Amino acid sequence: MLRAIHHAAIICSDYERSKAFYTDVLGLRVIAENYRAARQSWKLDLALPGGGQIELFSFPGAPPRPTTPEAQGLRHLAFAVDDLDAGCARLERLGVTVEPIRVDEYTGRRFTFFPDPDGLPLELYETPQPAN
Repeated sequence: MLRAIHHAAIICSDYERSKAFYTDVLGLRVIAENYRAARQSWKLDLALPGGGQIELFSFPGAPPRPTTPEAQGLRHLAFAVDDLDAGCARLERLGVTVEPIRVDEYTGRRFTFFPDPDGLPLELYETPQPAN
């Protein structure tokens, strides 16, 4: 029945700051941007490589996301990368704090976490493409 994840929705505290992070830092392409006056809310649709999307919302007065202790619900978003070292270096050049690289004890793959502007945990997970 399910083919793929179509989108993940994120509510941010500062729309312009988060828009810049997801477009300039992560390099996501804007599909559509709409201001919804009835909700005093922006909705930004961003294209992910592979066909998925992120919907970035602003809602006035939205409470902050609990981070410690971890709460039920979506834990983090993970993005596949071919070269984890290059991804980390790029994020750090752009002023993003990146956690030390770890190795998944079950898959042997390398990964790391970094926060979005509101502290949402994002992950880079190294999945190199097979050589042709």
